[in-house]
Amino acid sequence: MNGPQKWPALSLPCVNIVKVAPHWVRLEAFSDNSGKLQLSLQEIIEWLTSKDEELSEQLPMGGDVGAVQHQREFHQAFMEDVKSRGPYIYSVLESAQTFLAQHPFQEPEETLPDGKEGSPRRRMLNVSRSVWKQANVASDLWEKLTARCVDRHRHMERTLERLLQIQAAMEELAVALEQAEGVRDAWEPVGDLFIDSLQDHIDATKLFKEELTQVKEGMKHINDLAHQLAISDVHLSMENARALEHLNNRWKLLQGSIEERLKQLQDAHRDFGPGSQHFLSSSVQIPWERAISPNKVPYYINHQAQTTCWDHPKMTELYQALADLNNIKFSAYRTAMKLRHVQKALRLDLLKLSSVVDVFREQELQHAEHVMDVVEVIHALTSLYEKLEEERSVLINIPLCVDMCLNWLLNVYDSGRNGKMRVLSFKTGLVILCNADIQEKYKCKQVRGPGGLTDQKHLSLLLHEAIQIPRQLGEVAAFGGSNVEPSVRSCFRMAPGKSAIEVSHFLEWMSLEPQSVVWLPVLHRVTVAETAKHQARCYICKQCPIKGFRYRSLKQFNVDICQTCFLTGRTTKGKKLHYPIMEYYTPTTSGEKMRDFAKTLKNKFRSKQYFSKHPQRGYLPVQSVLEVESSETPCSSPRLPHADTHSRIEHFASRLAEMENQSCSFFTDSLSPDESLDEDQYLLRHSSPALEQDSPHGHLLAHLDCQDREELQHTLQRLENENRVLQGEYRRLKWKHEEAASSPQLLESGPGSPAGQQDEELLAEARVLRQHKTRLETRMQILEDHNKQLESQLHRLRELLLQPKDDSEANGSDPSSLSSPVSGGGHQGEPPSRETTDTEAAGNTRNNLAALLSSCQHGPIMGFKEM
Repeated sequence: MNGPQKWPALSLPCVNIVKVAPHWVRLEAFSDNSGKLQLSLQEIIEWLTSKDEELSEQLPMGGDVGAVQHQREFHQAFMEDVKSRGPYIYSVLESAQTFLAQHPFQEPEETLPDGKEGSPRRRMLNVSRSVWKQANVASDLWEKLTARCVDRHRHMERTLERLLQIQAAMEELAVALEQAEGVRDAWEPVGDLFIDSLQDHIDATKLFKEELTQVKEGMKHINDLAHQLAISDVHLSMENARALEHLNNRWKLLQGSIEERLKQLQDAHRDFGPGSQHFLSSSVQIPWERAISPNKVPYYINHQAQTTCWDHPKMTELYQALADLNNIKFSAYRTAMKLRHVQKALRLDLLKLSSVVDVFREQELQHAEHVMDVVEVIHALTSLYEKLEEERSVLINIPLCVDMCLNWLLNVYDSGRNGKMRVLSFKTGLVILCNADIQEKYKCKQVRGPGGLTDQKHLSLLLHEAIQIPRQLGEVAAFGGSNVEPSVRSCFRMAPGKSAIEVSHFLEWMSLEPQSVVWLPVLHRVTVAETAKHQARCYICKQCPIKGFRYRSLKQFNVDICQTCFLTGRTTKGKKLHYPIMEYYTPTTSGEKMRDFAKTLKNKFRSKQYFSKHPQRGYLPVQSVLEVESSETPCSSPRLPHADTHSRIEHFASRLAEMENQSCSFFTDSLSPDESLDEDQYLLRHSSPALEQDSPHGHLLAHLDCQDREELQHTLQRLENENRVLQGEYRRLKWKHEEAASSPQLLESGPGSPAGQQDEELLAEARVLRQHKTRLETRMQILEDHNKQLESQLHRLRELLLQPKDDSEANGSDPSSLSSPVSGGGHQGEPPSRETTDTEAAGNTRNNLAALLSSCQHGPIMGFKEM
């Protein structure tokens, strides 16, 4: 080939090279720019990553102010470093954005054949995509780092603020606690305080406790701040944690000291303060101890005999002395003389009614239905006896008097020892036994309604409270029983057709000495008669002068009898007493002597038929047979399980008493038991009006219909069954008692047993057993006492059921009166005197039934036979 022919062939590749050369130049320039940009982005990514790790290494945050401040300074320097790097990072990111704008990579990727390299266009797209990825990573890291720095800074600021608050609060609380602890350390021991200042110290302690409310709120706030820090993963330093714990411990100790101080003061005020019973502990002497039950009712422990009882030792002696008065034949006088002994023992014979009313007003005892607890009763009685000591200027054993009077009030109105008593009960008991004229007592307005009137309900409440006094003495059967509704109706007969009575109606009714309260005027006559001396010789015992009551026969001349001989039925062989009889409780005048002489002369010409046709009573009788007790009449104490049995026995007692009134007429004179009724023996004023020659004993059960006899027999059977059940219970309790008594001996027999927890458990069990043993002994003693009452009831009821009619007709001795034989005379200055008559065998039966009721009313039948 020739040269000119070869040149065009060679020129073709050259032309191609010239055309391709600009593309390689652009590719090279692209590679240089992208390489520098990628290096910058990679550098930024590495720097941001290292800074993020460095920021993470700063956790956790410190738990005190100094550490957080140091960390904040370090973090501020860290943020300055990051901030100074910001312009460069932003410039690189802007360059990357410009580069990506010039070289987009949105074209879809081409699939290259295997084994072949991509085209320059393809390589450029891959570089652009790589730049875009690095730019995104750098941008995300930058935003994350800056956000974490800001959050970290804010967290440090909040933490520092809370730590500063905690630090300031702890300093303030430390000062407040130190001051409070200074007050606490200055407290005097409770035992060194005066009793009168206890209430002031209680008030001061309560005020001090209220003043510490700010400290309490501060402690709560500081603990809340610490809790918030812990939630944000910031834990207090060891020093701050110990300081906070120390403050909490000091606060708890201070709170405990305040509560303990307050408790000690309140206990001391309760036990030793004006309203406490501590001062009453001196009312008993060794070996007795006065203890208080949970409901504040006192009971008494005899450490020598290891027994407990509800009655004060002096009250027990008083009741034993009252038993000596049971030989008095007439129940009204027997009840009155017993109450006179109680009145003197309680020193209420020195107490004026005005003082009683003043104490009622001072203690705000105006609402009759209000219920008093034992503490209120003690407080009122203490004021009463303090006023008595001040007015009389005599030395009174106030603790003994208060304790005895409380004991008597509880026996009368709260025999169940519930620790509660109505205000009306409290006031009635004190008014009846205080030293005042009987008319003033009648006028003492305790149940007055609107307009000064009293309806049946309130009068029933008053009479119910009054009848509880003879009921407690076992004498209620002679006064119509515990049902006061017949007495209420009797009183309202003074105002026919009216729903309420006036004071004048009540006074008129009381002047007739109604049967339910006849013992009250007799009590006043007994009181007046104590100082009376009569210039006369007793017809029986020859006592001269006669002291107390003087009884003059209005049938025989110059026959005077002293109260001892007359009331006890004492006689002298061959001498008998003739009726009617006049009672004197003040010295007689010449006019009275002439009047009695004229009456005696007149009675000489009268036969016994005259006296039988013209009987006179010394009281207003109340018919209460088969009466149903009103639902408005309150119970003085909660009804016990055997209350129905006692009510039925009391019903039979009232029924038998009524039968006596219908059956018997003459009192077979115990002064002449060998003689039958003759013309010289007449009715007493207080005996029944009927005149029959037969002795009442044979007719008592004859008047009871068949149904009543069956009911009485069923009652006996129930009591016998109950006795058998309770005997079994007694044997079980005795076995437990012996087991409890043997347990401590078993513990003592093994001194060599291993020490430790087992010994402590055994000792604790022994203490429990000893306590249980004491309770069992107390319960057994009570049950044994009640068993005696049960046996007595069964014995007496059997006698009434099985007593032959013939024997009752033949026997008419050992009499006793239904109620008082006589009543005082003389009103408005006139020397008091009354005609008196008597009944014979009806009184004996009533005494038996009264004793039966007495045993029933002292508590439920819960006795066991002694083993």
